[in-house]
Amino acid sequence: MPRPLPPPARPSRVGFLLIDGFALMSFASAVEPLRAANAISGRPLYEWFHVSIDGRPIGASSGLSIKPDCSIDGAEPFDIVLVCAGGNPTKFSDRRTMTWLRAQARRGVAIGGISGGPYILARAKVLDGYRCTIHWEHAPAFTEAFPHLDLTRALFEIDRERLTCGGGVAGLDMMQALIRRDHGPELASKVSDWFLQTNIRLGDASQRQVARERGRLGHPGVAAAIELMERRLREPASRAEIARAAGVSVRQLERLFATHLKTTIERRYLMIRLQRARILLRQTSLPVTQIGADCGFVSLTHFARVYKQRFSRTPSADRSL
Repeated sequence: MPRPLPPPARPSRVGFLLIDGFALMSFASAVEPLRAANAISGRPLYEWFHVSIDGRPIGASSGLSIKPDCSIDGAEPFDIVLVCAGGNPTKFSDRRTMTWLRAQARRGVAIGGISGGPYILARAKVLDGYRCTIHWEHAPAFTEAFPHLDLTRALFEIDRERLTCGGGVAGLDMMQALIRRDHGPELASKVSDWFLQTNIRLGDASQRQVARERGRLGHPGVAAAIELMERRLREPASRAEIARAAGVSVRQLERLFATHLKTTIERRYLMIRLQRARILLRQTSLPVTQIGADCGFVSLTHFARVYKQRFSRTPSADRSL
């Protein structure tokens, strides 16, 4: 048996900086493993604190409100600070928060972000030189705003003093890895059992199911076609290219789309491109014309027309929401 790790000199202090509109699931998945580690070990390995920007209660996206233990101005020293954000993190630009995060980093505090939190860390310039990840929905905006950062599509990344996580239940995976690093695999395994986590996912696991599982596509050729469509947006693939990727003829692929998706190849491809355009409109500052081009529309007029047909508003009107 491995020798037990020596008891910690004191509990690790973890500050959860909650941003209005944060996702409750993402927060709970990160904080509950700390509670379990304490309960299972019978020792106070971790202390955690709810932090708000101004000391006022913070509202989750579900409507639940959490009373903070302190504001960023009154916070005592932490060992780890985790920023939990949801909604559209691109709209968050509070200067006091950015200054505070940079000050924490200078003190050697481990800094992390959950769900949309990594976007705020990037804006605070504390992710430079580190691998990081973010929820897949925010990835296009993140890449556009911070092209110099090493963004992955992993569930979570722990790179030295930086911890980033896509959110959702992936917080449990990240904290399980943190507990393993701090207190050994035996305790980490017991924490996983506590939460009925029979499949422990590593950080480099994919955030999303493959197309076949995600869309419940009933044929591998259809899944391969969808995956190519999702990769080829700026210069859309031809029907012949899509069929080759699917391993079938164009005519057979048309029948497969009609049978399994109740639509045509063209309509499904258009929907994929419009959905990506909507994300970019709402989460980036890219010009509408560039977004249209990046999503494969040859003219602004065509882009605006089909966008309005699908979403009942123009691209410009959707951007203002």
